[in-house]
Amino acid sequence: MSLSFDLSVEVSEQYDFNRLSLDKIEQNTWVKNQWPLLYFLQNDQKRIAYVGESTNAGSRVRNHLANPNKNTVFNKISIIGSDKFNKSATLDIESNLIQYITAEGTYELQNGNFGLINHNYYQQDLYRNLFKEIWTKLMAKKVVSKSLHEIENSELFKFSPYKALNEDQYNSVIEILDGLTTKQSQRIFVQGGAGTGKTVLATYLIKLLCSKIQNDDYDDYNEDELKEIRYIQAFQSKYPNAKIGLVIAMTSLRETLEDVFSKVPGLKSSMIINPSGTFKKEKYDLLIVDEAHRLRQFKNISWMGAFRKNNQKLGLDDTGTELDWVIANSKNQIFFYDAGQSVKPSDVRAENFKLLIEDSNTLRLELKSQMRVKGGRNYIEFIDQLLHVQRSKSDKFESSDYELFVFDSLNDLYAELGKKEEKHGLSRLVAGYSWPWLSTEKGNEKAIDIRIEDLEFQWNQTQEDWINSPNAFKEIGCIHTTQGYDLNYTGVIFGREITFNKVENRIEINPKLYFDRFGKAGTRSDDLKSYIINIYKTIMYRGIRGTFIYACNEDLRDYLKTHIVSYEPKLPFRVLKSDEIKPYINSVPLIDITVAAGEFGEIQKHSDLQWIELPMNVAVKRGYFVCKVVGESMNKKIPNGSYCLFREDPGGSREGKIVLVQSTDVHDADFGSGYTVKEYHSFKNSSDDEWSHKAISLKPLSHSANYKVIELTADELTSFKVVGIFECVLI
Repeated sequence: MSLSFDLSVEVSEQYDFNRLSLDKIEQNTWVKNQWPLLYFLQNDQKRIAYVGESTNAGSRVRNHLANPNKNTVFNKISIIGSDKFNKSATLDIESNLIQYITAEGTYELQNGNFGLINHNYYQQDLYRNLFKEIWTKLMAKKVVSKSLHEIENSELFKFSPYKALNEDQYNSVIEILDGLTTKQSQRIFVQGGAGTGKTVLATYLIKLLCSKIQNDDYDDYNEDELKEIRYIQAFQSKYPNAKIGLVIAMTSLRETLEDVFSKVPGLKSSMIINPSGTFKKEKYDLLIVDEAHRLRQFKNISWMGAFRKNNQKLGLDDTGTELDWVIANSKNQIFFYDAGQSVKPSDVRAENFKLLIEDSNTLRLELKSQMRVKGGRNYIEFIDQLLHVQRSKSDKFESSDYELFVFDSLNDLYAELGKKEEKHGLSRLVAGYSWPWLSTEKGNEKAIDIRIEDLEFQWNQTQEDWINSPNAFKEIGCIHTTQGYDLNYTGVIFGREITFNKVENRIEINPKLYFDRFGKAGTRSDDLKSYIINIYKTIMYRGIRGTFIYACNEDLRDYLKTHIVSYEPKLPFRVLKSDEIKPYINSVPLIDITVAAGEFGEIQKHSDLQWIELPMNVAVKRGYFVCKVVGESMNKKIPNGSYCLFREDPGGSREGKIVLVQSTDVHDADFGSGYTVKEYHSFKNSSDDEWSHKAISLKPLSHSANYKVIELTADELTSFKVVGIFECVLI
């Protein structure tokens, strides 16, 4: 039986935070009745705040007022109460408020990140809705300004050290802290697949170990928090003014985390270092290495000379690796590692890590809970087995929480991904390295790198935080700008380098169509296949809510479709049965052509004409017809993949109207043969030599500047016909 309750929560007026206001505060309903509640201390001028929870708020407020770390800093307090609150709920909501307020950015939160644990409790999902109501009221009172959706898509939220841990992560934290404080030197390996929260745990730990403990705040802490605090004090006693660094091998992720750390109290961007940054006069007390599988060896890198010099500093030859540098330059190390995400021959080999992992002095931990993908561990295991061709022939992935589809058309995929981008944000196309990166060549910056169907893209044009860059949705990302990041939806393009052999029932690789020069030079074919499989696994693990797949190779697409549901577009109309059809009374024809909103597209003719019922808000008239418009050149008016209503061209003036145009004989490179949709403009006799020979221009209406006006001369008009006038997009 499903349980529910009415959302009812109160955010009080702002009381002055001083002794003169105590009586007024204690008359608040929730304070007076000693009900579990939340409170919010703030100082708007200094933009600082503190979130707390209590079952005896009167006593807690008095303690805060007696504490110079509180009473001299904050000047306002608000009470958040509900008759639905209990101790578990207030602890959970307090944790969420700390996470979201920290990432929201209005206030610098003075809370520590001690004991932020996500405990399961009765009706927890319903209390999540109560949290949303609290946030709505905080926005209405202008305490905060950003929506939960905006915050959840921010990098500060995704990589915040104020994340609530699950039981798996929390137990790992306690074991790590115990290991660091009970031995003279400690090496810790934390293994975990994609989405198990390795980066969250790394940032949580470094913030925890850098925390300043106020001894007079102990009354504020619960049992979990006090346990962590005791370990922190032991570590700080063992390593006064500890020198701690977070090592990130990947440039894009490193720059993102530098930005995050610059905004978190107690952390500094300088704590984020590349492996070469470990060489300091004094050893680090602790180096935490995230994505340790991306540490490099002396192979297939562009900076061989500098790498060799670093090895020589440690008395190592060319067999030395960045793994050796981290160990040599620190007293303690924590490695977060996943061999399944090694994607290049320059990555340190698994054998090197195996020697350290199996060392008796190494503390070995494993993260198992899936924190990113809503499909859970079942999805992660499914993708691994799928790409290693280990699934039975008939089984398909099923999940009510995760959208996984194979598309027969990249146009359809891109259109559906666009809808997700509009609704959720952070929906990106990512591909294997199956096309040359032409746009990186000097003087060729506007070159098109990837052409599929009538779509044209460049590879990601920035290495720094590409997924949040302004043009990201119009570009295609690679493994190096997406590994380590979360997306809401990922559109994965299996490139030309990866195929499926139906006879042998195996995935195969064509090295000639793999263009990562440093990713394949001197690499055996079996190793290259392993790296490429890992690349596709890794990018398929990025999507929190869903993954959309298109494979260039038809045989591979067919293989994927035996295990993954094929995408069937939801039509904005109903196709009528033959006995229902009353032409132009209750229905209009669906003309089965693909119309290019780019250049002229190819005609797809079918003998059977379908008649469709229009949506209730659209009138049926004689001469109306519907067809599908694909492409991005008209996206200001017509989203890619839309079904559009047209009326037959009646002749007369078409100036400034959106028209459906047919061209049969024109062979200009701009359009070829077929259909297109554009805005129509004509040119009468002109004395301007530049325009005197031109008759018609077809203008794109796109947010992209890549689409050009198609110009037709008077001589070309014999092969040019306006078929229809655009009426509307069917929704």
